[in-house]
Amino acid sequence: MGELTLYPWQQQHWQRLRSYIQQNRVPQALLFSGPAGQGRRHLAEYYARAILCHAPQDGGNACGVCSACKLCDAATHPDLIAVEPDEPGKTIGIDKVRQLIVKLALKPQYHAYRVAIFQPADAMNTASANAFLKCLEEPGERTCLLLISEQPARLPATIRSRCQKIVCEVPERNAALQWLSGAGVREQAELLLDLAGGAPLLAKRYAETGIVPLRQEYFRAWLQIAEGKADWLAVAERWQKQEHLDLGVVLAWMAGWLADIVKCRHRADSAHLANPDLKNSLQGFAERLELPGVYRFYDRVLTAKAQLATQLNQQLMLEQLLIDWSQLNAH
Repeated sequence: MGELTLYPWQQQHWQRLRSYIQQNRVPQALLFSGPAGQGRRHLAEYYARAILCHAPQDGGNACGVCSACKLCDAATHPDLIAVEPDEPGKTIGIDKVRQLIVKLALKPQYHAYRVAIFQPADAMNTASANAFLKCLEEPGERTCLLLISEQPARLPATIRSRCQKIVCEVPERNAALQWLSGAGVREQAELLLDLAGGAPLLAKRYAETGIVPLRQEYFRAWLQIAEGKADWLAVAERWQKQEHLDLGVVLAWMAGWLADIVKCRHRADSAHLANPDLKNSLQGFAERLELPGVYRFYDRVLTAKAQLATQLNQQLMLEQLLIDWSQLNAH
């Protein structure tokens, strides 16, 4: 895990979490929700370390030098348990929850608490969620359950209602830009932050992985399909094979382009666009496409994005979207 420090925008949440420890009122279950890319897991782990620390500092922070902190640094603390899918995008099956229940039936190996971190908690299927509910209804001794979710509404209400809530919002824009500058991200920082939905950690990752030129490449292919200059099947195959870019990101880009087409139709200025650097091309679509068709296609893109977590064939879904896009432009 390595040594952790809080991000500047997490201080307010930390004050609340620290008070739980100082008052010896650690909640049995906490749900950390909010958009990706602004440190929900980071905050949960910082809190877990403070709970497990043998000699917490006056401010409630973990000392960083005791045996518990050293075990956390090495990701080998026996009382800190991670519950997550075997692969990204997969579910957390009932076997993992059953294994957790067995561990929680035992006393902590150290004198402090035992902490289990679920990420993403909404990846639990119906069976595993029902099994986990028993953990909440019959809590073990000195046990703290930390659930991390970008989509908490997907969790059963019976689970959400038994958790204290920590809602992690993206930081104020100037604070995020200042942090990015300090982290070495200075070129195209505002665009990167826009593409990341205001989440600074995600914007930093985008800078490191060259997301801006990759997005421009995807947009050019999207334009070529509209102009009949590219084969939608070849584009779909190429996009599906891109290992370093989640299809959900591509669909989010597509939805943003469509939303901006509508805004351009209503003469919105660049400041109100999600993709101000693409305004000229998007304005061209706005002048020739019928808005009812754009609205319908936008809804299909959002529906497809929501279905990514299902067993739907993503290749066929992407092909159909690009067919629909080509036909929309043929009218």
